[in-house]
Amino acid sequence: MDSFDVLLDDERTQLDAFVEEYRSALEVTLNGLTEEQARRRLVSSATTLLGLLKHVTWMQRVWFEECVGGTSRRELGLVQSPDESFRLADDDTVASVTAAHREACATARAAVAELPLDAVVTGHRTGPRTLRWVYLQVLRELAHHCGHADILREQVLAD
Repeated sequence: MDSFDVLLDDERTQLDAFVEEYRSALEVTLNGLTEEQARRRLVSSATTLLGLLKHVTWMQRVWFEECVGGTSRRELGLVQSPDESFRLADDDTVASVTAAHREACATARAAVAELPLDAVVTGHRTGPRTLRWVYLQVLRELAHHCGHADILREQVLAD
């Protein structure tokens, strides 16, 4: 193994670690909250703490199961738009949405386990992407929504 291979291994390890950190951070924002608190709307959009976790679950399924795996949203039973992915069903609970998130994360890990970062994946609607691009997109989304969740949790706990 030459030094370039070591750098690539380090890059993959770091990307995986960052993604895992943000996945966990989003789940932690629901710790200790009641179902009502997790569903509470504090902004004009449909964004809630539970809705954020539901959305990032959908987002990861889109990127890892659709884009990397090549299965369409329709075949996966996913809503078509990001806005729809925030909407909570009556039977969504902290436990059920967290379980769905963990399942999506496990599926994502399996989908990319054997792929190098330079692998070209073709399931995205707008064309091919490298796996590295997918990782960066997912990381961007997770970090973005962790910020939202931190602020919403602070507001929920202040009430």
